[in-house]
Amino acid sequence: TRGAGFLDLDTTRTRIREISKRYGFDVDPDALVEDLPVGVQQRVEIIKALVRNAKILILDEPTAVLTPQETDELLEIIAELKASGTSIIFISHKLREVKAVADVITVIRRGKVVGDAAPSAAPAELASMMVGRPVSLTLNKAPAEPKETTFSVRELTVAAPNGQMLVDGVSFDIAQGEILAVAGVQGNGQTELTEAVLGLHKHATGSVSLDGKELLGRPVKEVLGAGVGFVPEDRTHDGLVGAFSVAENLVLDLYDRAPFARGLGMRLARVAAQAAEKIKEFDIRTPSADVPASTLSGGNQQKVVMARELSRPLRLFIASQPTRGVDVGSIEFLHRRIIAERDHGTPVMIVSTELDEIMELADRIAVLYRGRLMGIVPGGTPRDTLGLMMAGMTAQEAAEHAGAAGAGASGAAGTDDGGAQRPASSFGIDVEPEEGNPEAGKPDERESGDHHG
Repeated sequence: TRGAGFLDLDTTRTRIREISKRYGFDVDPDALVEDLPVGVQQRVEIIKALVRNAKILILDEPTAVLTPQETDELLEIIAELKASGTSIIFISHKLREVKAVADVITVIRRGKVVGDAAPSAAPAELASMMVGRPVSLTLNKAPAEPKETTFSVRELTVAAPNGQMLVDGVSFDIAQGEILAVAGVQGNGQTELTEAVLGLHKHATGSVSLDGKELLGRPVKEVLGAGVGFVPEDRTHDGLVGAFSVAENLVLDLYDRAPFARGLGMRLARVAAQAAEKIKEFDIRTPSADVPASTLSGGNQQKVVMARELSRPLRLFIASQPTRGVDVGSIEFLHRRIIAERDHGTPVMIVSTELDEIMELADRIAVLYRGRLMGIVPGGTPRDTLGLMMAGMTAQEAAEHAGAAGAGASGAAGTDDGGAQRPASSFGIDVEPEEGNPEAGKPDERESGDHHG
């Protein structure tokens, strides 16, 4: 400020330009923050700290809403800040990023420091420290064997009350026995897409059909009754009743049906037996089936939701952010259960902002940007191509751009000896590519080009 409490904007602009030039931020001091891409907004937050001459910078999950390209740029900025003498605390569950930026890695488990490690430490060693037991960091997933297409979405549009298009004319199919993963930066229509399928949005038009029957416009209970299993992105508010016991939460979809219902009452012995079975099957860590679900850890709450939704015969399984806030050990378990459901012949739709998770689970990948479908590509598509699609390019444009740039391998995934792309696993560890997938990065011809953004 200057005299009389007025803001000295000229000096502030000069300072912002100096910082931007020094660290390569490329931020316009006069731009409205609400108009900036999320990645640039992230840089503004860092500039705010540097303008105050901060000597310590704390970044808590800073890449959670960034595209792969924006993530790489942020990691470069962090390296520049470190070189200039800024102390940085980088908090993240993504091992690849931690290993890329850290000089010392401190592992915290259940609120306590369990040890330090060097960035050169093996990923499996770090994961074991995080969980407290050995963890497998690769998912052995056989190629999908899609059968009949039983789930179809056609020209689905979801509008906000003010008329803004949240989902804009999206169309796709999912066959029995395959996983379609929906990728995109948070806030690009993924939540509204899944909620529209469930019947949670009034302002939805188009068609959503399962086994030839229209779901759009039907009550949520009828949609669930048609065989749809749904894991919401916010388990605390939408997936559980925190005050209810673990046992009660495990039958929320089934409490009024046999064998759990008798007249107007519940058969508590059957509910207890179901709880005991699922607690064992899903390794839910709880002192008792009778404790409130709110007392469980995030990972165990997620297991309760997954156990409930997978405990009945399904015609479609949808999981939104299936491993958000979940430890590495629980991620391993939940991924295997999702693959098992696919292999059982169920059409599966996964929505995740974790690109590593998308690449680990997906047989095909659909990318949303501002509510529009940029394209559907094979599961082995390189990260850089997916990142460009997440930033608004169609599948064809992204593939051509990546090819022109010679980006055959992304900075976040390795290559085998022959130069083939190795997609990163959900823990940021390289895994071997699926064989017989030379079409990675090209648009999936099963979907009409009319639906690309």
